[in-house]
This record gives sequence, C-alpha cells and structure tokens, in this order.
Amino acid sequence: MAKDIFADRQVMLDPYYEFYHYCDEIPPTVDFHQHSFYEIFFFLSGNVNYSIEGKIYRLRPGDILLTNNLDIHRPEISPGKPYERFVIWISDSFFDKIHLCGDDLRTCFSDAASKDYRLIRPDDANLLRLQKLCSQIEQALGDDSLGSRTIAASCLLRFLVYLSRCCEKPSVFMEDITENQAVNQALAYINENISRDLTLDELADYLFISKFHLCKQFKHFTGMSVYQYIMKKRLIISLNMLRRGVPVTNAYLECGFNDYSNYLKAFKREFGKNPKEFMKKGP
Repeated sequence: MAKDIFADRQVMLDPYYEFYHYCDEIPPTVDFHQHSFYEIFFFLSGNVNYSIEGKIYRLRPGDILLTNNLDIHRPEISPGKPYERFVIWISDSFFDKIHLCGDDLRTCFSDAASKDYRLIRPDDANLLRLQKLCSQIEQALGDDSLGSRTIAASCLLRFLVYLSRCCEKPSVFMEDITENQAVNQALAYINENISRDLTLDELADYLFISKFHLCKQFKHFTGMSVYQYIMKKRLIISLNMLRRGVPVTNAYLECGFNDYSNYLKAFKREFGKNPKEFMKKGP
C-alpha cells in the first residue's frame, strides 16, 4: 500500500480524526510546533530523537509518543535508515462523541502531560495488536466501499482502548531520556505563572543559577530562548481559550499580555490571522 506524502501542515482537515502512514528515505526537517488536537506518534523505524517540552526521547521501533494541544515538540531525524511512522490526529470532537459510551479515552494524554512523560513502550503482545489495528485502519481508509469509514473508526476506538490500557501500567525508560533538572524546573515555573510578568532575572534567581547557564541549557533542551518559549506558550493557551469561546479580552489578559496591540501582532505572526478572524472562521 502506498505511503502518505509527508507535509508540514499542522491543521486538521477532518473534524474528527486523521490517520497517516509515512516513510521517508530522506529525513524531513521539522520545526518546533504545536497543534490544536491530540497526536499519537507511533514510531516504526529510523534514527530519531524527539523533543517534547524540554525532554529529549531517544526512540526505539515500536515506541509511541502522546502529545496534546499545549505540548511544544519536534523530531530530530538523522539519516541512515528509512524514517517510518504512523501518525494519528484526534480532535476533541471525536473524544466528545465517544465519551457518550462512558469512557474518556483522553485520559492517557492528560496523564502523560501531568506526569511530564510522553513515552509509551508497549510489550510485544500489545505492540503486535496496535500495529495490526493501524494496518486495518489504513486498509479501511483506502477502501471506498460502503461502511469503510465506520470500520476505520471502530478500529481506531479499539486502538485507543488498548493504548489506554498500556498507559495504566507505564514503564519509565530513563536511559532513553535526556533532560536537565534546571530546565524542567524553569518550564514548570513558567507554566504555573504564565499569567504574570516573567523575566529571565526572576527565573535565574528562582533556580539559583546564572542567566547565561540557564539560557544555554534552556535553548539546548527546548530549541528556543526563554522569551520565545514564554511567548509561544501564552499564544497557545490564548488560542485554546478562544476555541472554548472565551472573549478575546479575557484570553489575552489571562495569558499575561498587558497590551492588546502587542498580543494582536504576536498572534498574527504565530497563527497567520487575528483572533477575531480565527473565532469567526476557525483554524
């Protein structure tokens, strides 16, 4: 079956979910980014270190990464092996519909974020089960017969159930994670105080380290400066608030922007449209 052609689009076209099977001989370059949906990254082959919120995961075939609508992340792919993966994007609308059955399958994403650990490494039996379900989703989506989309959605539901069960007894593989305690503390402090004025001096004093050392380590583990990260996180949070129907004024003030004109310029630069256009037309 032909593989999907990778594109750097980070916006969903389908209102519920999208499924992709990529395989690149030449590694693509992907910038740090976030998106408005949940992402399941199912790694199959390649040489990849994946950065998520200051942690760098060295991936092994069969690893699964979970990211939500606040996580800033990026894969760093080295040449030498085909870079193959399944990627599944899922919207809140999809989860809202299946929540009527009584199970909230978003829990694995929220647990991963709260524990600040996004890696799932299934055992052999679950790995085979999850790979088989992905193949069934791919086959169903490639079929134009009546009911094929229903079959794909049912396979996705089963995939989410088994994935959630894998998350109930997670194992931590510290040998495959590179992190920095000061950066972790800085990220936690920023996220807890995002609505306040935050300065580099304040962060350095809080961590009892020099500004130079903090800036160097922060850039290495997050791919951006302290200021860039704070701005990006504020914009992401305000974007999610707008999606929930929060008025623009409330959104930018609660995210730490004291001036609407600065917020407007930053928002348009990050997302390509102003907040009111976004609320009217959607992403």
